[in-house]
Amino acid sequence: MPKIETWNRFPPDVRQHLIDRMRDRSISIADLNQLRVWIESNPDVPEGEWYRDFGSFMICGQGRYPKTFLLRGQLAKGERL
Repeated sequence: MPKIETWNRFPPDVRQHLIDRMRDRSISIADLNQLRVWIESNPDVPEGEWYRDFGSFMICGQGRYPKTFLLRGQLAKGERL
C-alpha cells in the first residue's frame, strides 16, 4: 500500500483545489489540525479511491493524493479509512 503524500509534494493543481475546497466548506483550523496530525502519522492508503471521516468533514483521495473535502452528510466513495 502506498503512503499518503505530504502537502509540499502534492501537484500544484491538487494543492490549489484543496485550498479552494477548504475555503468553500469553511473547514476550521482545529479541523485542519486533525488532518495534519493524521497526515504526519504517515498512513497507508489504498491505490484506488478512499476517504477518511473526521466528523465535521471528510477528505477523499485516490492513491497517495487527497483530492477533495466533503462536509458531514455528503456521500463519499471508495474505501473508508
